[in-house]
Amino acid sequence: MQQGKPVILVVDDDQDLLDAMRLVLEKNGYAMVEARSAQIGLRRYQETNPDLIIVDLMMEEVDAGTSLVKELKALGNTKPVYMLSSVGDNLNISIDYAELGLAGVFQKPINNDQLLAVLRTTLKK
Repeated sequence: MQQGKPVILVVDDDQDLLDAMRLVLEKNGYAMVEARSAQIGLRRYQETNPDLIIVDLMMEEVDAGTSLVKELKALGNTKPVYMLSSVGDNLNISIDYAELGLAGVFQKPINNDQLLAVLRTTLKK
């Protein structure tokens, strides 16, 4: 929580997506922390202790997102982690949700109503 608002960490290398997410999240009562790489995302996680994390599957490297999720798990993260993907249904084939401990997957482009509904339910806001 930051000033009474749930903190969402969004890790994606697309600045346009980050800007759009910030508009939606902040307009709806969330605080957003952004990171444009997995390495920065790990640092932001440690600095801010977010309430929920959204990680892009493919960033600067093809498996950067899954590597970050594994690192968060190794650090003992218990906050919900959602993967952000433009891969589509093929994601089920290439990633083991249970192994990564993902709470779910958002498809690009993100449906804002769906995003907000998931956040409300997950964070009980």
